[in-house]
Amino acid sequence: MKKGILLLAIILYTAVTNQAAAQENQTIFKNSGSHKSGGYVALSNKFTRINGSFASMPEIYGGWFINRKLMLGVSGAATTNYIPVPLVNQNFAANKMSYLYGQFGLMTEYVVASTRKVHVNVNLLTGSGFTLQYDRFDDDDWNDNFWNDDWDDHDGDENARFFFVMEPGVQVEFNLLKWMRFSPGVSYRQTFNAKGNGLSDKDLSNISYNLTLKFGIF
Repeated sequence: MKKGILLLAIILYTAVTNQAAAQENQTIFKNSGSHKSGGYVALSNKFTRINGSFASMPEIYGGWFINRKLMLGVSGAATTNYIPVPLVNQNFAANKMSYLYGQFGLMTEYVVASTRKVHVNVNLLTGSGFTLQYDRFDDDDWNDNFWNDDWDDHDGDENARFFFVMEPGVQVEFNLLKWMRFSPGVSYRQTFNAKGNGLSDKDLSNISYNLTLKFGIF
């Protein structure tokens, strides 16, 4: 009788322990507990093409992470490198005209098996995209005449064009630490009714590859 009670106690203890372990946030370097809900911020860099030219686009996004499955938040991104504007499409004459593309809006991310060391997530940005042209002048070009004459005369609302954008994506996610994840991925940017600045939806819509680090309470 005593042996039976002891065996039953061992079985119950093992079951409870396994159930608790299944809820732990497994990480590559150190296992840790996890939270039902939390939040995180992601620092990302996207690599894509705009109007046929390579574009590097840093991005930041984040929000509320619900039940270790769904993140609801906001996102913002913009290009930082030189994207040449063909002479025929230039809004004004300058030494080194470049396109700037940016986007911002609602970011949702659904994570599958978030507590496992390696898992996947799918995400979707819906919001506004914009383009404008600017003179990507060199350091030697900084002077009062440039600022007063060229920049003030040509930079303004008439240069910016806004439109709707959607960007679904998928990432493979690695739980490095209880507060940090590495998430390389791929997405596809689709713009709608983009006009002006010599750019169309075809010129702006393209695949993006990204490298992302996430920090927060998972």
